[in-house]
Amino acid sequence: MVKLLVGLGNPGQKYTKTRHNAGFLFLDELVKEKGAAFSRQVRFFGDLAEINMGLGKLYLLKPVTFMNRSGQSVSSVMKYYKIKPEEILVIHDELDFEVGVLKLKFGGGHGGHNGLRDIIAAVGVRDFKRLRVGIGRPKPGMQVVDYVLSDFSKNDLQYIKEIYSDFFNYLPLIQNGDFGLVMQKLHST
Repeated sequence: MVKLLVGLGNPGQKYTKTRHNAGFLFLDELVKEKGAAFSRQVRFFGDLAEINMGLGKLYLLKPVTFMNRSGQSVSSVMKYYKIKPEEILVIHDELDFEVGVLKLKFGGGHGGHNGLRDIIAAVGVRDFKRLRVGIGRPKPGMQVVDYVLSDFSKNDLQYIKEIYSDFFNYLPLIQNGDFGLVMQKLHST
């Protein structure tokens, strides 16, 4: 069962369309589709929204602590709502997949992703679900940090939004605890 979706990204207008904000973009699109809204929650160091799906309430969190400090926000929401690590799904950018490829994963390391690294440190475990969003790799000679902080192309951004919209159909299954089934369906297409 999943009770909390965490989208990783950086706050501020200048980061809105960047590749590193793939997680924020996911939650923004979901909130728009469900007619909900985020509100700034100082005690959670983030923007929080609630939607009803499947088994009931699902919390959506966008940490506003910047990527490298995401764990502070995630752990505060988990403590307040008594959410276990295995009940969260973290949505983040993934360099190792082509743009728009979505892959689910349970547990594992941070793979060099500073947002995941900080969540693992703050929560104390690696056992949480992840939705990895492919953003592709930088061209030779371009620094990774410059690439992830650069904007998606207009076409890539539109494509990502369409992929997200399709994925939203799986959320009730994920919320109900059918993570393996969704993983199988998603990875076989």
